[in-house]
Amino acid sequence: MKEKIFAWMDSIAASPHPSLWLFALAFAESSFFPIPPDVLLISLGVADPERAIWFGLICSIGSVLGGGFGYAIGLYGGRPLLYRFFKAHKVAPVERLYERFNAWATGVAGLTPIPYKIFTIAGGAFKVNFKIFMIASFGSRSLRFMTEGVLLYFYGEQIREVLFRWFNIISVLFVVALIGGFLLVSYLGKRRHETASVDVNED
Repeated sequence: MKEKIFAWMDSIAASPHPSLWLFALAFAESSFFPIPPDVLLISLGVADPERAIWFGLICSIGSVLGGGFGYAIGLYGGRPLLYRFFKAHKVAPVERLYERFNAWATGVAGLTPIPYKIFTIAGGAFKVNFKIFMIASFGSRSLRFMTEGVLLYFYGEQIREVLFRWFNIISVLFVVALIGGFLLVSYLGKRRHETASVDVNED
């Protein structure tokens, strides 16, 4: 199945107007389609490295707009629709992330291999702040796809297997480090505040 998908994406990369296909795939994947746009982005970047950064931009825009569409699906369909699309054990951790980080959880999802549509539809169903949702979506999806585009621009075919095999792992590690840093800063800030309060009370 994976080889068939790769062959399909290579055929699209060789077709007329591949940028439109990429935009459509990125848009659809953010709301209802199962195949991630990275596959087509990489195929296009390998076929035409000079335009790889442009393809990364197209992919980013399509994904962010598709995320907004997914948000609307969740907003108007509500929780019943969310649970119809996804099983409860998949929705539960997403809900916990939204409870802890609000709409910024979208930024976490946008960098990882977690199906992005779960977060976009859930974001609407849970009625998270739409403005923050879109800002987080733009930041994370742009970082992911533009990074791929830049790597393809400089390395082309040489980087293809690395992206397929290791990019998701690297992105997960990056997110873990990002969340760890956030929690550490929050913890240190809380300790500093507690220390300052104790000093004031003693005085």
